[in-house]
Amino acid sequence: MAGDLDLDAYFARIGYSGERSAALTTLREIHALHPAAIAFENLNPLLRIPVLLDIESLQRKLIESGRGGYCYEHNLLLKRALELLGFEVTGLAARVLWTRPDDAITARTHMLLLVTIDGERYIADVGFGGQTLTGPLRLQPDIVQETPHEPFRLKKLADEFLLQSLIRGEWRSLYRFDLQPQHLIDYELASWYLCNHPQSHFIAGLRIARSVSGRRHTLAADELSTHAPEGTSSRVLRSVDELREALVNVFGIRLPDHPELPATLSRALRSTSAQ
Repeated sequence: MAGDLDLDAYFARIGYSGERSAALTTLREIHALHPAAIAFENLNPLLRIPVLLDIESLQRKLIESGRGGYCYEHNLLLKRALELLGFEVTGLAARVLWTRPDDAITARTHMLLLVTIDGERYIADVGFGGQTLTGPLRLQPDIVQETPHEPFRLKKLADEFLLQSLIRGEWRSLYRFDLQPQHLIDYELASWYLCNHPQSHFIAGLRIARSVSGRRHTLAADELSTHAPEGTSSRVLRSVDELREALVNVFGIRLPDHPELPATLSRALRSTSAQ
């Protein structure tokens, strides 16, 4: 249909050349390639550029313009690609718990996907920043599931599921979700909140991540970190030029031609004058 996703362009963007079938092997390969090719980033909210969630806008930004995005952009793009391959996909919403208690009542501001293959249900999510899944998980609690990066597990909490990842020997809770289907309008409302509410961390500073083979790269404010099985290395970026270089060469982002970009990147760097 007019304005639909160009599947060839999406596959070229992520480097996928495998089978075009609604099979688990297909889902696994696409799920690993997507977060390696398309960065998690919040430059639009920082620049006060609207985050548009229709397929044409997602294709223009994430595919044609070489940009990344946050959870709604990533997972709506993946959702449409999977649907075009014949997968049964439902959008879900989650309450982010990172650094919070498991029973915390946070807003349902994260998007993930429920994918059904031959009667078996899986969770897919390529948009959770530095700890995003790089492989689908069976919707089965209390089993450890391997991914191309860390092991993950789901725990059942009443009518919800809790997603956890194993980080340096400790299970860390990421988010809590149920199976209530969500619609585009639900995501548009939550996305507007994240782009405009004064307490949203998406307008407070840089949140950049990319999960490549064997390692994860993250950037928060001026701290660039690489997380690998052998440990984490970090360094402080001390200039806008260094920040630009990291965004382009580490995270693969084609920076937007925007008049406020230099000032925005400058504000994102913490002062190091006293060090």
